Amino acid sequence: MGFLKKLLGLETKPGEPESIGDDRFEEEVLRSELPCVVEIYNLWCSSCQVMAGLLNEVGPDYVGKVKFFKVNAERSPSIPQRFQVSGVPTILFVEKGEVVDRLTGLVPLDELRDWIERHAGMGADQA
Repeated sequence: MGFLKKLLGLETKPGEPESIGDDRFEEEVLRSELPCVVEIYNLWCSSCQVMAGLLNEVGPDYVGKVKFFKVNAERSPSIPQRFQVSGVPTILFVEKGEVVDRLTGLVPLDELRDWIERHAGMGADQA
């Protein structure tokens, strides 16, 4: 199966957002030692697809510093409800089990990077 995922480009590379649902959210995100960036998205949302591409691009720059996840709002509706997400894409910055900030809608790459670095306590030279 790993060969097929790699062949079809479905394999997650280090730093890219990992799909996560209700079954692992508590353990992987809320109990994480590292801060987490979580995209709440829907498959039909074109802005979500663009945001996913931006997160795929920036994620590898933060390996070992920030973990990246994505949650399909239709498959795991309890997560968006829990965090009062009313629109997609919504990006949550979670640290020590708490949402410390969120972005809703499409944001430029530089603004996304600055937002992550500000919340992760990094200067531009540390990313």
